[in-house]
Amino acid sequence: MPPFSLAIFDYDGTLADSFPWFCSVLNQTARRFGFREVAEHEIEELRGLGSREIVARLQVPLWRMPSIAVHMRKLSADSRDEVRLFPGVENMLASLAASNIQVAIVSSNGEEAIREKLGSAAVHVSHFNCGASLWGKAAKFQAVIKRSGASKQGSIAVGDEVRDIEAARSVGIAAGAVTFGYNAASALRAAKPDMTFDSIGELSARLTHA
Repeated sequence: MPPFSLAIFDYDGTLADSFPWFCSVLNQTARRFGFREVAEHEIEELRGLGSREIVARLQVPLWRMPSIAVHMRKLSADSRDEVRLFPGVENMLASLAASNIQVAIVSSNGEEAIREKLGSAAVHVSHFNCGASLWGKAAKFQAVIKRSGASKQGSIAVGDEVRDIEAARSVGIAAGAVTFGYNAASALRAAKPDMTFDSIGELSARLTHA
């Protein structure tokens, strides 16, 4: 891979260990918005599916997706003490910035909540583009690349879901996948990302030495 000048990160499941929290609020959200609740034994199976397959499996009303997204962002903002960054994230972001790699965060979550969780580490993030819809990341990737002045060849998007890989490919940038987030490692590897990372330490080392 060529050296990167821009690394675009997803937040939930990539920088923050939010999957357990997500599971804890999923069924209450299902009851509120009228889609199918998830039994505990189904969770691992769902981790192997893409977002469109999950939406279909849970019979989520598509017209309610914007309201669901707003609701989830509010729940996330209210759960400040329930979600923590993965160990090593602060050092990883600092290492990338010190290596002259611009850091961006593109997320469906809210910028204020992300900044609060990052704390002092937010100083290493050059660009935020938050509030993305479920399949709206590609446009936000384009905007961040343009704002940063980076080339597509020098940009990589790192996420924890198959849809992140698809969004990166759709705009012609490298796709990186972490195997410790929402989608199962097997599902991510089947989507053939350009780079796969099994830990924050590996991510940091490989991006700064690409």
